Amino acid sequence: MEKILEYDINCPVCNSVLKISDYLYEIPFYGKIIISSGVCSKCKYKWSDVRLAESKGPVKIKFKVSSVEDLNTLVIKSSTCTIKIPDLGAEIIPGYDSHGYITTIEGIILSLYEKVEFMCSSSNSPNCLEKLDLIKKALNGEIEFTIELIDPMGVSKILSEKSIEEIIEKHEDEI
Repeated sequence: MEKILEYDINCPVCNSVLKISDYLYEIPFYGKIIISSGVCSKCKYKWSDVRLAESKGPVKIKFKVSSVEDLNTLVIKSSTCTIKIPDLGAEIIPGYDSHGYITTIEGIILSLYEKVEFMCSSSNSPNCLEKLDLIKKALNGEIEFTIELIDPMGVSKILSEKSIEEIIEKHEDEI
């Protein structure tokens, strides 16, 4: 891993100077990514991001999960990427302080489960329990579902030959 840049930003928590370092890293059989990280010296807020080193423009990536093995597929999600899982009724939209990360499809579904479980803890809605059950079935590989990454920066990726990528127009509704 090679350090390629160091710069300062304002810490989103305490507004102190947060020193960020960018590193160029090559993933075998995939290509170059940039990993950014920093820790605020005052409040210890941790900042990180990951993205492809080169963009192809706005992109939509679809991947059909049809087996338990598919849950292990690696995902590079940039800070600008929206994740949609229509079969689970889920949409994860990046916010102001969104970060990129590397995970698996299982990691995305597990995170979704934890967030829905938290939201359901303050609700007596029967829809909550149904949603949790559906997500649990996806986690256990009991149902097929499609995951979509929509990235206006075009730097996200699902690392599988099964993934389908399409370049999208900048003005498309989904960006």
